Amino acid sequence: MKILGIETSCDETAASVVEDGQRLISNVVASSMDLHTAYGGVVPEIAARSHIEHIMPVINQALMSAFQGPALEAAWDDIDGIAVANGPGLGGSLLIGVLTARTLAIIKNKPLYAVNHVMAHPYATFLGEKPPEFPMLALIVSGGHTQLVLFRGHFDYTLLGQTHDDAVGEAFDKVAKILGLPYPGGPSIAKKTEEGNPRAFSLPKSKMAGRYDFSFSGLKTALLRTAQAEIGEDYNFPSHKLSERLSEPQKADIAASFQHIAIETLVDKTVQAYEEFAPKSVVVAGGVAASSELRRQIAGRIPIPAIFPDIKLCTDNAAMIAALGCFMAAKNQPPADPYTLAIAPNLSM
Repeated sequence: MKILGIETSCDETAASVVEDGQRLISNVVASSMDLHTAYGGVVPEIAARSHIEHIMPVINQALMSAFQGPALEAAWDDIDGIAVANGPGLGGSLLIGVLTARTLAIIKNKPLYAVNHVMAHPYATFLGEKPPEFPMLALIVSGGHTQLVLFRGHFDYTLLGQTHDDAVGEAFDKVAKILGLPYPGGPSIAKKTEEGNPRAFSLPKSKMAGRYDFSFSGLKTALLRTAQAEIGEDYNFPSHKLSERLSEPQKADIAASFQHIAIETLVDKTVQAYEEFAPKSVVVAGGVAASSELRRQIAGRIPIPAIFPDIKLCTDNAAMIAALGCFMAAKNQPPADPYTLAIAPNLSM
């Protein structure tokens, strides 16, 4: 069974063909990230316009690449269904992908599967050499989401905990902005930490009522106060002027201290869940899964090897959408109505 996946939840326009949920045949991504760098974050209107420009060329390229150059119509004959992320995400971005998928499903007479973008992230690991086994503990960490989920099987899961404010990737972006580092924040902070001391500053970990819940707003505020104190100013000093006053060594130490505590917070909760539920597999997925610090810390604290997606499948991509779509079809999950499928920007698991 071959499924065409379509992903447009944020700033990547992506299409992919996956067979049986475990074999990646093609994967095409057109990112508009460079267009957002000057603004320090994703601008929804710019992202939506980029999706409009790229959606059909990306889909056509994924199909032609998957089937090695036959006529496009012939390639469609080999597709058994279409999967599309209908949420969560930016409304304008989701709309482009969903409307395109609906139209293609009608024209090509293919079943349409509505995929939860967040739930799809762990399914990128099923495309690796050693797919995870159930029960599976999944840490899902990205710019918009931080969740810890226990999967007992496909579509049988419990959301153990999630962030109550900033997602960890969002916190990285905001801290990078305070330090005057480029967007996206994760890679730029990781690079800056190479010059810094992760023990230079004592930053707090949040204490939540929910055993597996997260919060990063307090850590972000503590970092802001630390940076203000480092230049001899109080809490009234504006955050957007800090980078002008901080020295490069100060920035490096602050970045390293933040990254260490933020990642340790994620790993602490994952270790607790592993000890309580004893899963056969631990999966880490989402954009922050590309972090070498996260990979280092979790490898040192969990007795089984954690499973990470291929680096190119950590950030938003259509391969994970297509993979989950394959399992939806195989497990007889009901297809969506292509005439009525709506976007769900606030969709949750």
